[in-house]
Amino acid sequence: MSSDASPSIDLTDQFLIAMPGMVDDNFAGSVVYLCEHSGNGALGLVINRPTDLQLKQLFEKVDLSLDRADLADRPVFFGGPVQTERGFVLHDSLGEEGGHYNSTLKIASGLEMTTSRDVLEALSNGAGPKRVFITLGYAGWSAGQLEEEISRNGWLTVKADPELIFTTPVEQRYDKALALLGIDRSFLMGEAGHA
Repeated sequence: MSSDASPSIDLTDQFLIAMPGMVDDNFAGSVVYLCEHSGNGALGLVINRPTDLQLKQLFEKVDLSLDRADLADRPVFFGGPVQTERGFVLHDSLGEEGGHYNSTLKIASGLEMTTSRDVLEALSNGAGPKRVFITLGYAGWSAGQLEEEISRNGWLTVKADPELIFTTPVEQRYDKALALLGIDRSFLMGEAGHA
């Protein structure tokens, strides 16, 4: 058997949708946006698990103010169980506006994921990206691990729609992600048979 760890598919810029049988509490009922997927593993952010922490409170914790009314009361999300003390900012590419942050992963879709404080400083000053999604922590998989979970029917995958991340109400994200595949949640549930 070959020990080649390179994935046969690249799932960057895709949603992972947890199947109903997902037993890991970190991912049960979750939708994950994959920021990166390679032979070395995968990195994603859970997009439908808000925490009780609001963005204005997060900014206060790092000694910054947040005067953008459109962001202040939004929740910080649980991005996954890895490095939960660290912030991850998924945002639109700044494109022609410029503004390059110290630690940014460019995603082919035009989104970027930044982990450096300078993006928060830009937002604090009223600049920075227009649309942001901020998490504490991320979801990570070692080489071959995600492919194995998919082969065991742990996840469905579908091309990501940024509108689902930035504008869809949180409680609708799981069902809307399934709808991208033409699937209704009731078809996945094992609760049929009440004749």
